[in-house]
Amino acid sequence: MNDNALILSQQLGQAYKIACLAEIEAVKPGNVHIFADGHGMQVQDFIHSAEVSSPFISQAELALGERIFRSVEATWGAVSCNTNLGIILLCAPIIQAALLPATTSLRDQLAQVLANTTQADAEYLFKAIQMANPAGLGRAESHDVHKSATCTLLEAMQASADRDFIGQQYANGFLQVFDEGVSHYEAALLRWGRPAWATTALYLYWLSQYPDSHIVRKYDTSIAMTVQDEAHVHHQALEALDNPKHYLPQLLVFDQSLKSRGINPGTSADLTVATLLVHNCCN
Repeated sequence: MNDNALILSQQLGQAYKIACLAEIEAVKPGNVHIFADGHGMQVQDFIHSAEVSSPFISQAELALGERIFRSVEATWGAVSCNTNLGIILLCAPIIQAALLPATTSLRDQLAQVLANTTQADAEYLFKAIQMANPAGLGRAESHDVHKSATCTLLEAMQASADRDFIGQQYANGFLQVFDEGVSHYEAALLRWGRPAWATTALYLYWLSQYPDSHIVRKYDTSIAMTVQDEAHVHHQALEALDNPKHYLPQLLVFDQSLKSRGINPGTSADLTVATLLVHNCCN
């Protein structure tokens, strides 16, 4: 690896860590954040996960599947729980794209990365998912992660797109992240000038706009839609304020309500990190 490639790898590892830590520092009802732990996990677990996975997710010479697996393996070795599978699944291809020679936009390079995944990538993906063992992981009729891969990584993610929002991002070239997430975050950042509150607004946007896949897997669609409706009320109320800090008490009540019901909107948090990473890579 030449010096330029090493520097780029280090920069992307730092951009990833910054995105992960920014997400932890924002109030995210139902998730672990600096104001409240939850679901048997602590803030330090997520900080440690970001630190140990960073060198692997940004390692220049890895193919996408191995990039995912090595990052999950490092996380599991450090904290022995699934703190960041969704984050890694979303961030790994973004970093893979950013590592390519910058001949076009990050979005176009990401499309190139996704189009060129292999069956070997899928094997690594399946191993990573088995290791992390996310809540609600069951059996699938096609491309079951408990079996050997007979498809490319992209084909495996496309097969899950109708039931999993992360798979949908792979299938549509991260359409929502680029077209909705980045603009929503940047508008909130411009308005308030406070990255943590812009991140909260971004998280509530995801939670209010789409049924959270993690909630759907663990419970069902109706519960996910109930949470979506609740989040919509809070998102609108937050965005109406000139000073978002005034809404902190209401968000903490919502946070406790979700956690008392055992509800963890993990996919919305994962999308938040991915959006922050794209913002960091493009600015």
